[in-house]
Amino acid sequence: MNWTYVSLGLYFLLMIGIGLYAWRKSTSNSGEYLLGGRQLGPAVTALSAGASDMSGWLLLGLPGALYATGLVEAWIGIGLFIGAFANWIIVAPRLREQTEKLGDSLTIPQFLANRFPDHASILRIVSAVIIVAFFSVYTAAGLVGGGLLFQESFADLFNNVSMSDYMLGIWVTGGVVVGYTMFGGFLAVSLTDFVQGCIMVVALILMPIVILTNDGGWTAANATLTNINPEFLSMTQGLTFLGFVSAVTWGLGYFGQPHIIVRFMAIRSVKDVPIARNIGMIWMGVALLGAIGVGIFGRAYAAQNGIILEKPETIFILLANMLFNPLITGFLLAALLAAIMSTISSQLLVASSSLTEDFYRLFLRKNASETEMVNIGRLCVLAVAIIAAFIASDPESKVLGLVSNAWAGFGAAFGPLILLSLTWKRMTGAGAVAGLIVGAASVAIWIAMGWSSEIYEIVPGFILAFAAIILVSNLTKKS
Repeated sequence: MNWTYVSLGLYFLLMIGIGLYAWRKSTSNSGEYLLGGRQLGPAVTALSAGASDMSGWLLLGLPGALYATGLVEAWIGIGLFIGAFANWIIVAPRLREQTEKLGDSLTIPQFLANRFPDHASILRIVSAVIIVAFFSVYTAAGLVGGGLLFQESFADLFNNVSMSDYMLGIWVTGGVVVGYTMFGGFLAVSLTDFVQGCIMVVALILMPIVILTNDGGWTAANATLTNINPEFLSMTQGLTFLGFVSAVTWGLGYFGQPHIIVRFMAIRSVKDVPIARNIGMIWMGVALLGAIGVGIFGRAYAAQNGIILEKPETIFILLANMLFNPLITGFLLAALLAAIMSTISSQLLVASSSLTEDFYRLFLRKNASETEMVNIGRLCVLAVAIIAAFIASDPESKVLGLVSNAWAGFGAAFGPLILLSLTWKRMTGAGAVAGLIVGAASVAIWIAMGWSSEIYEIVPGFILAFAAIILVSNLTKKS
């Protein structure tokens, strides 16, 4: 019996079981299906926000970047940590309070429409289009991670299957996520995120320790890395000013990530926010340090053992298969699946909520029953998943590249908009529309022109959107 597959099978059954529990517990109306009835406790909120944020990027993209380039890539993690903390301080309490006060808003587009009623329709349409478009790409990044996992680890299990291991990984990963998301809604997504967050952080603590134990400790690893490149452990190796800005400004994206900030809308009360913040930041700090350790120490282990890795993003998978008992390997691969699936489920649900609440109810069936809305939401989850699977079908897709594009798109389009709508009373609906369009368009143009190699596209997008909101709001302000 292959205990790796047993561990993974138990993990899949646990996820489906949580989905069935949530289906019976909290899917009777749109408020329950999309926000869990605003009854999340602080621990579940914190780990759900963290797990849905980090995705396969934490166990694939970041360790791969560090493996290939060195410790200089850690600036991305530092920028994200600072941005996440600011998000909990500035956005979390205000968004929880204002979304409930302004018409009990269930989605970000709905909140914007209630905040700026004179531009309600166009805000809901534009923001929903942006959410669905960028989440299709973002979800594809998660499915790429699932495809890589199956391609690298389960070829022997599926060697008689007609389709490629990569595509099979995409469909299996997507199928399980769609299953518990469709039926269990927000509560299922949040509870599975909590379990997945626990699995992820244990794996990220365990793996660097085991690598060093097998690698001769820190002294041997340091000597090996120094031989590879004397500046491999330098945080300034080849770092330009624009490169530094591009790395740390990843943190700006937090203010505009709908799948993260929707957790703030669902927490039980504003009083629970500080507790959730402390739990979430501790979890994030430990997880980031673990991911950095996997990339850095994994490079030392590979060099000492003569391993040449063609795809640096698979270093976590390689180490899981080489260093551990099959039962533990299954747990570690489950942690990778947890990182992937927690984000995919959150993104699918937010995209589905925009399609149902901001298109279907708004334009097609204004008087639709709650049961009908929940069922339409389930169909939209499936539709977005199929689109994302098509985008992810290229096995050469880079997880970090897809994530960076979607992260920048949301950060620039919604970041300045959410910040100013919560903190600046003089902001107008016209300013909100201008910020959305300018932020999304500037990121898309920056990527299309190939300028992202010079500076990360979120920087110009965030600045231009912020300026557009202030300028248009001042030009259209009411007395």
